[in-house]
Amino acid sequence: MVIRKNLKKKNALISVYEKKDLKYLCSNLVKHKYNLISSGSTGNKIRGMGFKCKDISRVTKFKEMFDGRVKTLNPLIYSSLLYVRDNKIHKKQFLKLEVPEIDIVVVNLYPFKKFLNKNNNNKLIEMIDIGGPSLLRAAGKNFKYMTPIIDISDYKKLVRNLDKNNGQTDIFFRKKMASKVFKETYSYDKLIYEWLNEYK
Repeated sequence: MVIRKNLKKKNALISVYEKKDLKYLCSNLVKHKYNLISSGSTGNKIRGMGFKCKDISRVTKFKEMFDGRVKTLNPLIYSSLLYVRDNKIHKKQFLKLEVPEIDIVVVNLYPFKKFLNKNNNNKLIEMIDIGGPSLLRAAGKNFKYMTPIIDISDYKKLVRNLDKNNGQTDIFFRKKMASKVFKETYSYDKLIYEWLNEYK
């Protein structure tokens, strides 16, 4: 089977509600030869800054639906996030999909907590992030091979680790970031759980 060249390149998937320091992040990822993949407003922002960025719908062949409620929830994306890189059967199955191998996932979540006291339940419900935690948890589970970033304050740590390791991240950093993902998504889900218990 012929393997497309672009499948061997490094790829970062970026989907962020808060766009702070996005230019810093992208410029350093590009410096380290990462291709950028994104969706919706994040992709538009990245392209508006002058970076090349492939829309996730070009990877999945599936357009965003329901005002963006469904965009990253796709088996092709999760195949890239979850397959075990040094498992020969996994690798063979993955190559048949002909999708990019994602190495870094950068997501910050919809600010549910920020909208808690605004007395707008419809808006608050839209701030329950589904795709973001799913992407992060998948990347966190596969930390042996992937780097999940949930916090903007960790962009500089990511860049330092890439600089230190010739454009890769080390296992210690990946594990630390995975730990943070599960801590933060736990706290996020707890807030939603508590609100739903009080919701009238």
